[in-house]
Amino acid sequence: MRSSVPHILLLGPARAAVSGVATHLNQLFGSELATCFNLSQFQVGSEGRAEGRLGRLLRAVTSPFEFTARVVRDRCSIVHINTSMEPKSYWRDLAYLGVAKILRRKIIYQVHGGALPQDFFASSRMLTSLLRRILSCPDAVVLLSTREMAAYRHFVPRVRLELIANAIEVHDADISATRYAAHSPLEVVYVGRLADNKGVFEIVEAARILRDRGIKTCFNFAGTGPAEGRLRTAIDAANLNGRVILLGGVFGAAKQQLWQRADVFAFPTYREGLPYALLESMAAGAVPIISPVGAIPDVMQHEVHGLFVPPRNPSALADALERLDGNRELLLRLAVAGRKRIEDQYSVARLAAEFRQLYASLA
Repeated sequence: MRSSVPHILLLGPARAAVSGVATHLNQLFGSELATCFNLSQFQVGSEGRAEGRLGRLLRAVTSPFEFTARVVRDRCSIVHINTSMEPKSYWRDLAYLGVAKILRRKIIYQVHGGALPQDFFASSRMLTSLLRRILSCPDAVVLLSTREMAAYRHFVPRVRLELIANAIEVHDADISATRYAAHSPLEVVYVGRLADNKGVFEIVEAARILRDRGIKTCFNFAGTGPAEGRLRTAIDAANLNGRVILLGGVFGAAKQQLWQRADVFAFPTYREGLPYALLESMAAGAVPIISPVGAIPDVMQHEVHGLFVPPRNPSALADALERLDGNRELLLRLAVAGRKRIEDQYSVARLAAEFRQLYASLA
């Protein structure tokens, strides 16, 4: 360990886990930050672990003590907590926040999506007051979107807030007229967790609507999740076998190839922070048709980089897909603009530079 530079302890899931936060951690550890600071990780949460109910209970009891020992032993100067405004993450990470505060370490509290603070405990004034006090404990609260910044600034006006958006590694991509040619059926992909609130059933219904309109399309779902079984049933019931394909988890080079083959990324999600899949799709030239929630409107503009559709509205999704299928010049224009947007604003180099500045200000 290099004792001459500050030691930053980052909290999050196993770096091998299939998780947006795991991706974020890997980006930080693989960036120039690792040459400027001593970075290490303390693993929290169940993602990336193989454990039963008893194991989870034992970890919940012992983990704060292990964290305390780690902070003291490694003489960490900054604790970087990666959390979200979801009940499970919020209550779990309170213990680590409390320990870091007691040990008088500098604290960065990064919120990866979830509810806005005004809404998190909407039915309880007492818990809302507690949340306001909790958010006043860190030395900096890091957020993903301008919408979150406005909400948090109103909720905790005296807290230091920093806007640091997610980023991705930008790979080479073929974005040419040949790729989006009208003689080929529209290739649509969904990449993410198979869950109801991601809009996966609306995508299946949109596929049915397009089939009934006589429009040839191909839908590929890449991912796993709790809705997978019901999604298979819905595909069978709508007689969409062959048109809608569940690929399971797709990673690495295979995932990049999937993006390269796609014309459109369909993601009518109900609630998000800043999904990595959106950044990946735009970088690869897969035009997003997506709901304008969370930080998504910060990344893309309607009819500039992609198309917005309301959540829970499969007809609107089908209409947007039909529009792009029938206007391949528009599809190409959106793809080119989306690629440039990611290259200019969402690189890992930008992410590392912003965290370097934040770390240096607290060290």
